[in-house]
Order: sequence, then structure tokens, then C-alpha cells
Amino acid sequence: MASQIVATEELLAYVEDVSHPEDEVLTELRTLTAELPGGAAMQVMPAEARLLAMLVRLTGASTVLEIGTYTGYSTLCMARALPEGGRLITCDIDKRSTRIAAEFWQRAGVADRIDLRLGDAHETLDRLRAEHGAAVVDLVFIDADKKSYPAYYEKAVDLVRPGGLIVIDNTLFFGRVIDPTADDPDTVAIRDVNELIRTDRRVEACVLPLADGVTLARRTSG
Repeated sequence: MASQIVATEELLAYVEDVSHPEDEVLTELRTLTAELPGGAAMQVMPAEARLLAMLVRLTGASTVLEIGTYTGYSTLCMARALPEGGRLITCDIDKRSTRIAAEFWQRAGVADRIDLRLGDAHETLDRLRAEHGAAVVDLVFIDADKKSYPAYYEKAVDLVRPGGLIVIDNTLFFGRVIDPTADDPDTVAIRDVNELIRTDRRVEACVLPLADGVTLARRTSG
């Protein structure tokens, strides 16, 4: 079996060189985000954002739920991939970062497809369930506070339709998941959600060693 490649800076630069390039709006948003405290670490990689957009198209998703907006780079990419009449519901608690996001969504011409819900994500998801019922979302992307990942995942499984897809970011968490000395709440929560998904008969799942680890979980049962 071939060994996994080491993603050096030079190799990642090559990936960008041979991939479909960002447009001016995405480049400016990524550059601005990188200048924020912790921005470079919190923002999804362009390669991951391209994957998310591709998954929206491949699944034919018309209703997407994003848990964790930040400055809206992944939101913008997924919104662009939606079909006519599609909707992306994204939730975050940070007014400052989402103001940046809203400006760029407007510039990109996708603001009318995006429903931003500000406030505690647990409460937002509960309200969505109360308003629309279960199994109403085609694709869910989870990229928010790590300690809440197990709870977010359970709510996502309830909200996504059979055949729908849940995408979870940071599931390798800087490699800390295999460090026996790492017992902080975030790392423990990532390990917990990984084990939860592994044993969950409601989904079929795979973990991709892309970016900081990306897990795809397809809902198979009603």
C-alpha cells in the first residue's frame, strides 16, 4: 500500500496551480480573513471549499445547512453551487465576522440565497427542527466550536434527509486525535464524534486526510 503524501507548502501551492482558480472576490476574502486574529487557521482551505461546492452539485442539494459561518468563504462557495431557487442556512454567533461575510456575499451576487441565523447554534438548530421538521436538509457542513461537535452531529443526522450528506471539518484536529497526552475538551469532543460516526448505523462514512481532516457521512436510513 502506498504511503500518504506529505502536504508540504510547495505541494499545496502546486495543488492551487492546477486547480480551478479563485476569482477576485474569493481571493480578497481569503486575504482579508488571514489578517484577522487566528484567521488563517480558522478559514477553510480553498481546496476544501472547492470540494464542498462539488459535493453540493453532485448531491443535487437545494437546501444546505452550515454550522459555523466565520467570514463566509465556504458559505459563498456552496451558495454559488446551489441550483436556481436553492437556499443555504448558515449559523454563527459572531456579528463582526459575519458582517464581513455579508459584504462579500453581496459582492458575489449570492446574498439572496443565504439565510444567516445569528445566535447560539444549538438553539438555531432546535428552531429549524420546530419550524420545518426532520429530514428537510440535503447537505450539512459542520465547522464550529469543537466541544459541541457530538451534539451538532446528532442534530444534523435528524435534520438531513435519507441519502443526504453531512460533512464534518477538523476531524483529525491537527493530529491531536492520536496524541495520548491531548485531553483538552476540544480534542476529546473530536475523538467522541469520530467514534460516534464510526458506530452509527444510520450513516455510511469515510474520513478524508484533507486539510485538517474531513469526514463525509451519508444518511442511509430514515
